[in-house]
Amino acid sequence: MAHPSTVTVALTGASGLPYGLRLIECLLSANVRVWVLYSQAAQVVARQEMGLSLPSRPAEVEAWLSERHDVRPGQLRVFGREEWFAPVASGSNPADAMVVCPCSMGTLAAIACGMSDNLIERAADVTLKEQRKLVLVPRETPLSAIHLENMLKLARLGVVILPPVPGFYTHPQTVGDMVDFVVARILDQIGVDHALLPRWGEAATGGARDDA
Repeated sequence: MAHPSTVTVALTGASGLPYGLRLIECLLSANVRVWVLYSQAAQVVARQEMGLSLPSRPAEVEAWLSERHDVRPGQLRVFGREEWFAPVASGSNPADAMVVCPCSMGTLAAIACGMSDNLIERAADVTLKEQRKLVLVPRETPLSAIHLENMLKLARLGVVILPPVPGFYTHPQTVGDMVDFVVARILDQIGVDHALLPRWGEAATGGARDDA
C-alpha cells in the first residue's frame, strides 16, 4: 500500500478520545496531511475523559492542535460538522483514507445506512463510494445484535472494523502503551510507517511517546 498523503480523522462521542488524539499526533509526525472532523459529543467526551475543553470553533481547535504538535503550513485542517464546502464532502477531492476514532454506535449505524446528515457521515459516505480505505474504531460493550449486524454490513463493503482492544503480549507498562497498541494497528491498516511497537518476532525498538 502506498503511503497516504491525506487522512481524514473523525472524533465522535464514544469513549476513547485518547486514541483519536494520539492518532492525529502520529499522522502529523509522519508528515501526513490531516483533515480533522469532530462532533459536539466528542467535546463532552474530551472534557470527561481527558479534562480537555475542545473549542466549538474549528479554527480554534486547529490552532490548539497546531500549537500542540509540530505542524507544517497546510498540513492540518479542522472542519465544522456543517461545513459542506470542505474537501471531504465531495468525491472530487477525497482523502486517501478515513478513520473514525473513536466511533460511536450512532455514527456507525448512520454510515451503515448511508446517512449524510453531518460532515462526518458525508465524509464516510464519500470514502465508501470512492472505494478509499475506511477504518472504524467502535468503542462499546457489550454489543447488541444491531451493532453486530451494522458492523457485518460494513465489513462486507470493505470497511475495516477495528475495535480498540489492546494486546498484552507487548507487556504494556502505562495507559499510553495500551493506547499506542491500538493506534499502531490503525496506522498499519492505512499504510503509515511507525515505531510505536515492535513487530511480532522482533526486538523492541522503543517508539517513545512525547509525554513519556
